[in-house]
Amino acid sequence: MTDTPVSNVLLVTVDSLRADAIEPYGGEYDTPALADLADRSTIFENAFAHGNWTPMSFPSILASRPAFADTGRIGVDGTTTLAERLQEAGVATGGFNAANGFLTEHWGYDDGFDHFEAFVGDTDGRASEFVAAHPTWGAWLQLLTSPFRRAGNFLRGGSDEKPFTDASRMLDIEREATSFIDDTDEPFFLWVHYMDAHTPYVPAPRYLRDLTDRNVGTFRMMVAHVRTGLGWSVGDRTLADLRTLYQAAVRQVDASLERLLTELDDAGVGDDTAVVLAGDHGEEFMDHGHLSHYPKLYDELVHVPLLVHVPGTEPGRVSEHVGLDAIPPTVCELLGVDPADEWTGESLLPTIRGGTAPVTDPVISVAVRGDDVTQQPIPRGLDEGDLLVSARETDWVYIQNTATGTEELYDRRADPTQQSDRSDDGDPSVVAVRDRLRAAVGDHVATLDAVEPGGAAADVDDGIETRLKALGYR
Repeated sequence: MTDTPVSNVLLVTVDSLRADAIEPYGGEYDTPALADLADRSTIFENAFAHGNWTPMSFPSILASRPAFADTGRIGVDGTTTLAERLQEAGVATGGFNAANGFLTEHWGYDDGFDHFEAFVGDTDGRASEFVAAHPTWGAWLQLLTSPFRRAGNFLRGGSDEKPFTDASRMLDIEREATSFIDDTDEPFFLWVHYMDAHTPYVPAPRYLRDLTDRNVGTFRMMVAHVRTGLGWSVGDRTLADLRTLYQAAVRQVDASLERLLTELDDAGVGDDTAVVLAGDHGEEFMDHGHLSHYPKLYDELVHVPLLVHVPGTEPGRVSEHVGLDAIPPTVCELLGVDPADEWTGESLLPTIRGGTAPVTDPVISVAVRGDDVTQQPIPRGLDEGDLLVSARETDWVYIQNTATGTEELYDRRADPTQQSDRSDDGDPSVVAVRDRLRAAVGDHVATLDAVEPGGAAADVDDGIETRLKALGYR
């Protein structure tokens, strides 16, 4: 390790967080903590996830490696993780995941953490177990009990700052993260992962009241849950209600982030702590005909926020494209630790501190699609379906189904929602772009084809299975 002005790093990842869901990326939303963080940060305007959902994206975030690149399976068992690298260098490490079953010991995500908790299979009695398996019921319970909770808090002289039912395990990770900050000497690396913005969107009523009519708004949101849960058609009103639920969940994360950043200041380490915040992937609201994050590689699922606050560094905006595999080497350089040799990402610190342009290689993202686009099984490896691979630059995105050879090409400047496929465009400049990005996809596929399979993955335990089914995975 070498001396640097930064002693600690807080990495905040938010599941299903679209870039346009927060203020710094043009969304007109009430996210004051994120807005304040952005005012002090370098904002990467074109940051891209390396997959459409958590198991495809997170190997890059915590190990700077593509999904499937080491064992042919999801997870990080076959490589050096960020936490392992830091732990070896004497950095205290803590990781707290709000019950995403894909980010557990089962897939190696505890590797290198001195303190790790995923809150999977950790329920308190039958009622809590039922809510864990059926989180939409948690929304109704919060709605029905909210008036009594507010009245009780008022009579006790308390506040209404925190939700009553911790359906997203947000309060659990807050508690563990706060304890880690209070009990750990510098230097430290702390990772927290929020699940509030993931389906089925169960924000506390107080955050819905901020966005809707106080009398009927919350009830209407619950009706939207029922309609989508029963598979009814999604009209404009239901879609708007789902977006409101989602934005209320993002606002809930914002409030938690504010408390966490305040804790850093109260512990006397705020000025010594760099903060990195990213979405692990986005979320679709009928942008291409579906909800949630089914196996597709359009911008609504791949374009994510990336904010990096380094104390003592001027804030700014970076328009060039970057991938989330840059996070591990950036964190290492902030803490004066050498990155692992096998990592694919490059540190963004020269860009943040000195204005150096990031590397220009296209950002590669992957998805695995089964027989139907809405099939979302608990994946094991590449043999679960067709491999979709995209190559992205700031101005263009190319997508290929490697099993069928189907291609798509979109101009992100003229067509930001990717509705007009230009893969057959004969314009020489467009052909040159297509061929360049096609070659990048081909190189990535060749890399995956060369991987020696590491054997079949073990079956997940009942707690992980229950949690994944609650999130919509079968």
